[in-house]
Amino acid sequence: MAGVYERKDHLYQQAKEEGYRSRAAYKLMEIDKKFGILKPGQVVLDLGCFPGGWIQVATKKVGKNGLVIGIDLDDVEPFPQNKPENSRESRIEIIKGDICDPEMQEKISRLAGGKVHTVLSDMSPKLTGIRFRDIARSSELVEMGAWVASQMLQPGGSFVAKTFPGNESDVIFQSVRKSYKQFSRHVLKSSRKTSTEYYFVGRGFTGVE
Repeated sequence: MAGVYERKDHLYQQAKEEGYRSRAAYKLMEIDKKFGILKPGQVVLDLGCFPGGWIQVATKKVGKNGLVIGIDLDDVEPFPQNKPENSRESRIEIIKGDICDPEMQEKISRLAGGKVHTVLSDMSPKLTGIRFRDIARSSELVEMGAWVASQMLQPGGSFVAKTFPGNESDVIFQSVRKSYKQFSRHVLKSSRKTSTEYYFVGRGFTGVE
């Protein structure tokens, strides 16, 4: 019962009341409030976007001249952004597929008209309960996100990714930070109290390895 109670905390309830698809929406709000990574007119790529909470936040931030592209292996419920009352919100494109597939990357590039301004990743592995295996899989997802960002970001772009503490995460941090003018890690107030997750935030993509 403790797990159920934790899942349905005050941010879970607030997300339901405010129409967000997940409490994770407040994590991106917190990150953006601190770092200002989402700006009007941007093209944003959201990796592992299901169920769409981060897309909802990004859509409001980049505005009617922006574009938010989400990709996930699972089906994502369509967004009502094309309704007249939502005309001030950005265009959303949802792709079902694997971001590691070159065809998916080419499709995203076509939609974006080239490179994107921001790459977001709130991806988590399906937990097995075996700590070392879960941490290793999480690190693989962070590495994948960082690699996608290195291929698809415009110069000066931003990268955000969820990770978990461990030697693997430290190694990734030291490696990826070289490609950004500023690269840091942050524990969020909006994360669940029982979670050990934190976030990499990279700004000023340089492409230098």
